[in-house]
Formats: sequence, C-alpha cells, structure tokens
Amino acid sequence: MAVSAPPKTQYEAVIGLEIHCQLTTATKIFCGCSTTFGAPPNTNVCPVCLGMPGMLPVLNEKVLEYAVKAGLALNCAIAPHSKFDRKQYFYPDLPKNYQISQYDLPIATDGWLEIDTEAGKKRIGITRLHMEEDAGKLVHGGSDRLSGSSHSLVDYNRAGVPLCEIVSEPDLRSGAEAAAYAQELRRILRYLGVCDGNMQEGSLRCDVNISIRPQGSEKFGTKVEIKNMNSFNAIQRAIEYEIKRQSEALEQGERIVQETRLWEENSQRTITMRVKEGASDYRYFPEPDLVPIQVSAAQLAQWRSELPELPNQRRERYQALGLTNYDAHLIADDQSVASYFDAVVATGADPKVAFNWIMGDITAFLNEQKRAIADLPLTPLLLGELIALIASNTISNKIAKDLLPELLFQGGSPQELVKAKGLTILSGDDLAAAIDDVLAAFPKEVTQYRAGKTKLLGFLVGKVMARTQGRAEPQQTNALLLTKLQEGVTDA
Repeated sequence: MAVSAPPKTQYEAVIGLEIHCQLTTATKIFCGCSTTFGAPPNTNVCPVCLGMPGMLPVLNEKVLEYAVKAGLALNCAIAPHSKFDRKQYFYPDLPKNYQISQYDLPIATDGWLEIDTEAGKKRIGITRLHMEEDAGKLVHGGSDRLSGSSHSLVDYNRAGVPLCEIVSEPDLRSGAEAAAYAQELRRILRYLGVCDGNMQEGSLRCDVNISIRPQGSEKFGTKVEIKNMNSFNAIQRAIEYEIKRQSEALEQGERIVQETRLWEENSQRTITMRVKEGASDYRYFPEPDLVPIQVSAAQLAQWRSELPELPNQRRERYQALGLTNYDAHLIADDQSVASYFDAVVATGADPKVAFNWIMGDITAFLNEQKRAIADLPLTPLLLGELIALIASNTISNKIAKDLLPELLFQGGSPQELVKAKGLTILSGDDLAAAIDDVLAAFPKEVTQYRAGKTKLLGFLVGKVMARTQGRAEPQQTNALLLTKLQEGVTDA
C-alpha cells in the first residue's frame, strides 16, 4: 500500500530509525532463564543475568541463528567473523553496569528493504544489525516517568533477553515513510519467526532520529532523538509533530538543540527528556568472557536455505495470480492468513473469490470472536469446497453466506450440509414452476410491468428469491422471468 508523499515545505526532514527487536528464543542470550513475558517481577533471573561476581556468559546459539536469518532477509552482508563488546554505562536497570552488545564488528551490515510510495518503490538502507542483551525495567511509583514519581523499583526479568538492534540509513523523509518502514520490518521478522513484533509488550521498540534542513541542502541539521512510541501511528504522529516543531523554531530564528525527547500520547506532542551536549562515551572494549563469533560458509548456506518466502516475494506472487497491489498487501500482511489463502487457492478456488471470502466475512468473524484463522473449524479445504459449490452453480452466493456461520463454528463438509438441508439451486422445471407461482400471486404488478413499468422486474425477482428461499439461480431467474413477462406482452 503506497505511502503518500510528504507535503511541500521549505524544509526537508531527514529520518533514521533504530529498532530493537526482542528475539523469540525460549531462554535469554547468555543464560538459561526464561524469556516469558508477564512473569512476576524478578522471577526469571539467575546469577548470570544479575551480573553476580564470577558468573560467565555463554552465547545462546539460537540467538546467532535468528540474527543471521534476519540479516539475510534484510539483504545484509553477514560477517564471517564478529565479536561482542562491553558498552559501559551506569543505570539502575543494568545490573552489571555494562551491556554486552556489538560495536565495530556487528554480525550484519549494508542491507536494505523496500517500501511502497506514491512515486513507486523506495529502497531504505540498513546500516547494521547487531546482537545485544536487554536491560531490566524501571517501574516508577506514582508516575509513568521518573519525574514526579515517589519511588522506583527494578524488575530484572528483561535483563539478558536477546535483542537485535537494526539501524536504518537516514533515507526516510516523512512520518508515513517511517511507519511504513517499521511495519515492513516487523512483517519480515514475523515471517521469519524470530520476533513477535508486539509493541505493546515491548518486544519491538523504535527510536527515531530526526533533523530538518532546507530543501536541496546536503548538510544534515541538528539531530533530535524521539522515544516512547508504542504503535506505528504514534511513530508517524511523533515525527509529524517534530517536523512541525523544528520548522517553526527555525523560522523564528531559534536554534535546534541536540536532545532526546519523549512522545506524549495524551497531549500528542514531544517533550524534552534530556539534552545531549555531545556524543556519549561508552568506552567500548571487546567482551573478554565471550569468544569471537565465526559463521562458516556451510552454516550460512544452511540458514539461508531455511528462509521462508518473505512478504515482498509473496505479494509479487499474489499479484501474478491477479490480485491488485492493495489486495496483495492486505492478504500478505499476516503470515497465517496468507498461508490459509494459499491453501484455499491450492484447492482450485479462484484467487480473487478466495480473497473476498477470507478478508470479508471470515475476517469479520475472527475479529468478532477474537480467534486465530489457524483454529477455524472451516479449514482451507472446506472453504475451497464451498467456493466450488458456488462456481458450479450448485448453490448461490446467498446460500453460501447463509451457511457460513454454521461452518465457521462447527466445520463439516459444505457439500453434505447443502444436501442435508436441500439447498441446491433451483433451475429448469422447478424454477419455472416457482416463477409461475409468483406471477399468479402478483397479477397487478405483472400488468403494470407489461404496461411499461419495467422497474417492477426487481420486485418480482425478489419475490421469486423469497419463495425459493434464495435457491433460485439469479441469472436463470432473470432470463426466465423476462421471457414469461414478454410472452404476456406478445399475447396481448
């Protein structure tokens, strides 16, 4: 789905995103503690992730696999040799007073992904992808933020949870483009199964770096960082607000200061969190307790072969089946829905018809019942059977829609259900008899039609449908009804 072009102003926004993705491993990056979300505070902890003296980290091999697969899916170069580093900073949620991360030798670099814009596809560069451990979480008493709170507590359950940090190039120019980039990145990670992307739970967190400059200028402006956005809409709105704030400040002769700002959802604005006077000195040095990482050519080839069909590949395939670009984006957005669609089409169903059923009545049912498509009693094979009954004129579309609720709740063969309920389409002599009954029951309307009031045809078709409980085949009904009405005009 194409992103709208940003409005024309005298300033151009330069935007890059830093996205932290929590990996879906069962255990933490350097120890065996669970990564389960929502556990009671400080229960998923051990001496390793609490940074106790003498405890040594051991890399979770699954973390490396997931990071490499993410890098491959994002068209990155995978480093055959990389390492971990210590990033030194002091904060209560960091039990060791340093974070194990990657600095000068990350696992993946120089990648890209594409988003759709009104001008066509736009490639957004990815500077790097690296592995690191998460910090704990501060819970501020009496306030959502440190300012104004009466006290703060620390939950270390999240400390040591594996992350991939993915840093984009400053190629984005609007809030809409940034949101589209973040959404496409989440789609890719979900297709890979390496991150669930649940922003409300913090498993995908986004920081925005934004500056503005005069249109046509190549020089970067002063960078401002925005944090605390927990939805794609919030990312877009925060950027749009910040572009407006910075533009108005420059027009009034004010100086933009380098700072970190927070997005306030309630007031729909950014506010100052802290001012940065210069680059932070984290005093990186190689992590002495972990050996360097080696990724062999054979291992890389194995992981590459295990990559699934990615969202952009799926969308291209769906468009080749006849779906529009919009429809292809819609059906491919959720991997489980797309897999269901593929299975229905594999039964021989027309792709557009299958799309309409899935994204229409079935999606409405899933939303209402809060169910997943994979759990539906109406399997792809059964939906394919239902669509085939319509295509063969065994039942009408209306009959299919009347049967759908029972099939969604209970499953079962649509063909057997139609047979048991006697719902096959009426045609031939049976249909002719039903039409004769209607014409006999409404002589006034028949006379008016034959006198030139042709709009009454719809009324008479509706009466035939009602008499046959929707079993009359629509095209045959119209044709036969017209013939019988015309015969009356000729006889007169």
